[in-house]
Amino acid sequence: MKEEQVLQESSRLVEAIKNAYREGQEDEALEPIIKVDAGGKALGRFDSGDYVIFYDIRGEREVQLTQGLTAERFKHFFRRENLNLNLVTMIDYDSHLRVKVAFPSERKIKNTLAEVLSKAGLPLVKIAESEKAIHIGFFMNGKNDETFPKEERIIVPSLQDVSSYAAHPRMKAGEVCQEIISKLKDSSYPIIVANLANVDVVGHSEDKAAVLEAVRAVDHQLGEVIKECRAQGVTVLVTSDHGTVEEWLYPDGTVNTGHTKNQVPFILADFSSKQKKQEPFLLREIGELADVAPTILELLGIAKPAEMSGASLLANYPGRDKEKRRVLLLILDGWGFREEREGNLILEAHTPNFDKLWSSYPCSLLNASGESVGMPSHTVGNSEAGHLHIGAGRRVLLDRVKIDQAIQDGSFFKNEAFLWAMESSQKENKKLHLLGIVSHYSSHGTIRHLFALLRLAHELGLKDVYVHSLIGRRGEKPESGAIYIEKVEKMCQELSVGQVVTIMGRYWALDREENWDRVKKAYRALVYGEGTKVESSKNRK
Repeated sequence: MKEEQVLQESSRLVEAIKNAYREGQEDEALEPIIKVDAGGKALGRFDSGDYVIFYDIRGEREVQLTQGLTAERFKHFFRRENLNLNLVTMIDYDSHLRVKVAFPSERKIKNTLAEVLSKAGLPLVKIAESEKAIHIGFFMNGKNDETFPKEERIIVPSLQDVSSYAAHPRMKAGEVCQEIISKLKDSSYPIIVANLANVDVVGHSEDKAAVLEAVRAVDHQLGEVIKECRAQGVTVLVTSDHGTVEEWLYPDGTVNTGHTKNQVPFILADFSSKQKKQEPFLLREIGELADVAPTILELLGIAKPAEMSGASLLANYPGRDKEKRRVLLLILDGWGFREEREGNLILEAHTPNFDKLWSSYPCSLLNASGESVGMPSHTVGNSEAGHLHIGAGRRVLLDRVKIDQAIQDGSFFKNEAFLWAMESSQKENKKLHLLGIVSHYSSHGTIRHLFALLRLAHELGLKDVYVHSLIGRRGEKPESGAIYIEKVEKMCQELSVGQVVTIMGRYWALDREENWDRVKKAYRALVYGEGTKVESSKNRK
């Protein structure tokens, strides 16, 4: 392929994305773009017996699309008969999926907070809206589907068919608060864990007014919960899983819709009946998310298991009393800490309830990013890592780090599942599809993992390799999707293997709220080629 032809083919896809930008579309909800041949036929569609590597990590948003592609029994939308795809997922998305897993979980994380409480015979109730159901469940229980004995979950359904929560910044915080208060009034629950999702979810938009309203909504509900904790004599711990809108602007003034590296607050407000007779709690000034579970266990008088390497944040608690406390852990999702006011929407919003707690009760700052949550140094936190470490009470090496290490030491290129997919596709004359997020650093994956797969395909001499790219702007600069597609095209051309044939916003493919109409759109783009057609400058099979 001549250089000018390479540039022309690349620019056609990129120009299609830019045209969508001009029409008001954004990366995350970008309508599918499909590469076609001169006759208008979609290139690189999923056909019967093809091999697919879904290289995303994290997994909870990948389950529905994987079900649509592989499940034998499926009722949510019409599918092509006898597609019979051979699918490899990067990690375990769900144990019930009919797939091969390249990097399966090495071992179960034992003795998480929920499991320890269950063994102690203490009822535990977890409360969140469905946007964060998997975080207080699967992730907080150590990436474990199991609900332990005496563990109860109350999930408030999030709003449906919402393309952006910026139009609904209060979300279901009021309903979640009502459920929390109901359980606070019920003395049979010694431990309650709850999540208010607004700041994180709305913080991924560029609507400043909506973000400020989300922060205010969380602060209002915080105030209502604190009133009830005081009335019921409940000890409340307030913290977060990671930061977001406390650093809402990049240095150049553009909006940062992603997560941050900042610490998160930790507040202990003890409203138990005997607290006035004792010296106030003292907390360590700095801790990390893995210290939350040991702190809760110490407050409840339960021995910390050996697996929990985190340390209690309490500096003066051991032996101080024998009182049986009730404890509420309230997670203000995405509420980070940063002293600078510039671009800090937490400080800009009116938050009297949080401010009063912060100034009146013992508090600490917790590390919630990088190595403290099992991720590479100097990387931002995320909800998966945050809730995992809050529940595990120890540092847990995340899948991303293991995969990066495998690339570095070369074992990635000897991975049995990858070799099975690539060698089988070659032997059986079937197409190989690489499907996943295209981003420098998304919690769902990275472009570096795609590039490693392309290098392996090149080494094995594969020809029919097709890239299906999911884009989404969280934490990226505006209109970064076009930049990433250009990078992928360039890598394909340098290696002389693969071509981008599908581009769509992650909104369609990575749903976790049973919005099957979205997943249907992604499915039909991948299988039938439905979307905006972009003609290839070179015909390929």
